[in-house]
Amino acid sequence: MSEKTYAGDVSVKQAWEKLSQDPDAVLIDVRTDAEHTWVGGPDLSQLGKEPLAIQWKAYPGMDPNPDFIDQVSSGVPSKDTAILFLCRSGGRSASAAETMTANGFTQCFNIEGGFEGDRDDDGHRGTVSGWKADGLPWRQK
Repeated sequence: MSEKTYAGDVSVKQAWEKLSQDPDAVLIDVRTDAEHTWVGGPDLSQLGKEPLAIQWKAYPGMDPNPDFIDQVSSGVPSKDTAILFLCRSGGRSASAAETMTANGFTQCFNIEGGFEGDRDDDGHRGTVSGWKADGLPWRQK
């Protein structure tokens, strides 16, 4: 098993706890704008927070966001802020956590399972694992 180059992976429930307990902790949803619109996203309103939506890659071509590092840098209070990265199932968010750690951020976490998690036996996401399946608050635009 390879060593993580970021602070680590957390479950969606651990992410919720961190966001609840640390007033400075930030959730950054790295999914595409299309995913936010069609699938929905985390609702942090009961914590008095809003997730930051900063695309890692842009739909439809899935081209990397050339402004990602600058957008994250301007969206968090400091390089020591706990940042919890979320995507559909945990792949893009791990890459985002690695990139921001390589750019001097010290507490970058990947949320395992992401927003929709793994596919079920019928090939559908959102029922087996992830933010939605674990019953955490979410909404559609």
